[in-house]
Amino acid sequence: MLALRKNIPGPGAELVSIDLPELLAAGEIRVDVHAVGICGSDLHAHAWDPSYGFMAPFLPLTLGHEFSGIVASIAPDVTEVSVGDSIVCWPTVTCGACATCRAGRPGGCEARRIIGLHRDGGFAESVRMPAANALPLPAGLPLDVAALTEPLAVSINAVDVAEVAPGDRVVVLGPGPIGMGIALVASARGANVLLAGFRDDARLALARDMGISAVADLAQVKLAEAVQDHFNVAPDVVLEATGRPASVAEGLAILRPGGVLTVVGIHAEPLSLDLNQLVRGKKQLRGAHDSTPRGFAEAIACLAADPALYARMITHRLPLGQAEDGFALARKGAALKVMLFPWGG
Repeated sequence: MLALRKNIPGPGAELVSIDLPELLAAGEIRVDVHAVGICGSDLHAHAWDPSYGFMAPFLPLTLGHEFSGIVASIAPDVTEVSVGDSIVCWPTVTCGACATCRAGRPGGCEARRIIGLHRDGGFAESVRMPAANALPLPAGLPLDVAALTEPLAVSINAVDVAEVAPGDRVVVLGPGPIGMGIALVASARGANVLLAGFRDDARLALARDMGISAVADLAQVKLAEAVQDHFNVAPDVVLEATGRPASVAEGLAILRPGGVLTVVGIHAEPLSLDLNQLVRGKKQLRGAHDSTPRGFAEAIACLAADPALYARMITHRLPLGQAEDGFALARKGAALKVMLFPWGG
């Protein structure tokens, strides 16, 4: 079968032919992948940015963690799903035994592994995975839209970490898939949202079409001016989803005293930050990463309630054989979500 593999610790990945994963261990299933999205984490892993060196001991492996598909086979002891079920992948594999797992916080598992980063993922025709990480989908939810579950769940978690409340003035920096999801979720929860990008005309226009009426192109207006024009006061919450370190400092500067800045982006470079601004302003700096089982459940419910709305986030659809074209589109910001189809779509 065709698979996009990270074979060596260095830039790039290879489309190769590998054997179908037939042998299943206890608790495992094999899933025929229908659709798999290109995530920012995939871009970082593909480029071999410094913070992704943790993958080296696990190579070679197949990338991809934002996927949906159909259960093709199950181990004898599996009861969670059945052959033929439509599922989406929750990519965090936990040990179930550490203190955080026992406390019901699987995202903090001390031995957690990520499908597509520590073990084979969904950029392939089929993938072997733990049955516990396969979440059944409601009838009628298209599989391509279902593949948006993981990034939407990440956005939901970010909004939860920031403790966005109805009526809050919220600035979202970065109109990529995570930032767009954050803006949609925060708006649905009653927040007043301003979504900002930099030379992101197409994605900001799509945001307006999807119901995010307040957008700003920071190539045309300074962030502080855009905030003043829209809110007339400083925002309560800033969520950074750019992956650009300077955005964190810029977000902190516009935040009201006592406000919350939540960093969601993965950054390839370090940040120099004026901590006096943080301390004297009594501002809070938080980090949001990954998601939670509750976030995944909410994401599936959102997608099922309005699949046509969220389908608009998929701006490019390509066969797996054109993965490198998809990576180039995503890296340049020419796409919102690139969806790959291992079986041709």
